[in-house]
Amino acid sequence: MTFIIVSGRSGSGKTTALQALEDIGYYCVDNLPAGLLPELAQQLHNSGSHLQKIAVGIDARNVPSQLEQFPSIIEKLKQNNVHYEIVYLDCDDNTLLQRFSSTRRKHPLTSNETSLAEAIGEEKYILSAIAVLSDLKIDTSHITIHELRHIIKSRIGEPHGTTIALQFQSFGFKHGVPSDADFVFDVRCLPNPYWEPELRAFTGKDPEIAKFLEKHGSVKAMEIDIATFLHNWLNHFHANNRTYMTIAIGCTGGHHRSVYISEKLGENFLSEYPNVQVRHRELT
Repeated sequence: MTFIIVSGRSGSGKTTALQALEDIGYYCVDNLPAGLLPELAQQLHNSGSHLQKIAVGIDARNVPSQLEQFPSIIEKLKQNNVHYEIVYLDCDDNTLLQRFSSTRRKHPLTSNETSLAEAIGEEKYILSAIAVLSDLKIDTSHITIHELRHIIKSRIGEPHGTTIALQFQSFGFKHGVPSDADFVFDVRCLPNPYWEPELRAFTGKDPEIAKFLEKHGSVKAMEIDIATFLHNWLNHFHANNRTYMTIAIGCTGGHHRSVYISEKLGENFLSEYPNVQVRHRELT
């Protein structure tokens, strides 16, 4: 049985994630009281149910005391030998404010005494016990609904057997560091094609940028060093029950160096890890 727990702040895309899982055969239950998770898993297991893929949404509408006790609830799942994974979606505060303002939806924690901004901040605190235990964090600040559905289906829906699922994500530091990254590597020290006027319009996926970067030994050395580090340590993380890893590669604007290095790392690891994705945040 595959048991997925989906959580995150309101407006971050939980409903979209659950719908994507439902599309690929998961039986989805939204807003189940957290304390019932062990009982639900055990009942399905003992009954020999045909339902083998379950996804449960847990959010701030839950019983507050049960959210505080979430770590002990997870321990009960472990004691019952339930294989589970926790997916946590989040978004930066300004984007959440814009989403609620544009849709005119009511935040579940707002009231006459609590503003939308205050509710968004309070929700982050309420769900912190879940966020810290998550196996996969997805920052939806810069992605569309369609992109989120694709990420959910490819990273969770596609079986990856006994290996860890990897995502290499390029980004620009001037737009902020991805909050869902497990590792962040800074490649701003490498030669920058941006300062070559004839190369500025290209991206790290274009042969013109590759030709420029491959003339510099430091670029290959950086690629090798990052790959070596990951090859040495990914199996240790997987042995510690990590199923997903997001490796973020950043340069200044997120169009040239970080894109090139992410592409090369994706090619490197695809031969060993069957579930590898490369995403370029600033190119979407």
